[in-house]
Amino acid sequence: MSRTALCQRLGYSFTQPALLGRALTHRSYGVEHNERLEFLGDSVLNCVIASYLYESFQHLPEGDLSRLRSNLVNQQTLFVLAQQQGLGELLRLGEGERKSAGFRRPSILADALEALFGAIFLDGGFDAARKVVLGLYEPFIASVDIQTLGKDSKTLLQEHLQSRRLSLPRYTVSAIEGEAHAQLFRVECRIDALGVATKGEGSSRRNAEQQAAEAALLQLTRK
Repeated sequence: MSRTALCQRLGYSFTQPALLGRALTHRSYGVEHNERLEFLGDSVLNCVIASYLYESFQHLPEGDLSRLRSNLVNQQTLFVLAQQQGLGELLRLGEGERKSAGFRRPSILADALEALFGAIFLDGGFDAARKVVLGLYEPFIASVDIQTLGKDSKTLLQEHLQSRRLSLPRYTVSAIEGEAHAQLFRVECRIDALGVATKGEGSSRRNAEQQAAEAALLQLTRK
């Protein structure tokens, strides 16, 4: 996928293409990287989501709104949205990160998406950034159960199995790749009673387990 295709998918065209290039540049690639844009984008994202939740869920108290926001702007959600946009294909990474599959690492993809929000804010202002953020988030919010949004996938899978009086899943690390400071974990989740086996990967065992649990839950709820 090209940068032009990405902009078309986001519904935004940059007047300063260099900002887009920087947003897609990891620090391992060079000194002109996206960390400062990520810092800015994080604040833009939090403001947009807080405003959206305040307007859309007028019956919820402050505590529930805070819970929802924290689970919408966390790494996992950003990672999922970044994957949906094919962001990994466009990242500029140093040789080491390329070899260790950095283009699939949740933290790198999540940071790049926040940097992209920051770049759009600088290029087109707050309203432009808000439009792009909500363009990604509104379909996601519509597809999830607000009541369970604060629970992670492993917890939801456990509750689902317990409600059916089934044994808890088994998580097994199938592979660990990369150097110590940039490892990629691959994990399998097995539910023997149902003959279900799913896989997940992440920068930590916990993240990989969460992905595998999410895949298992999706498989079970579609049956």
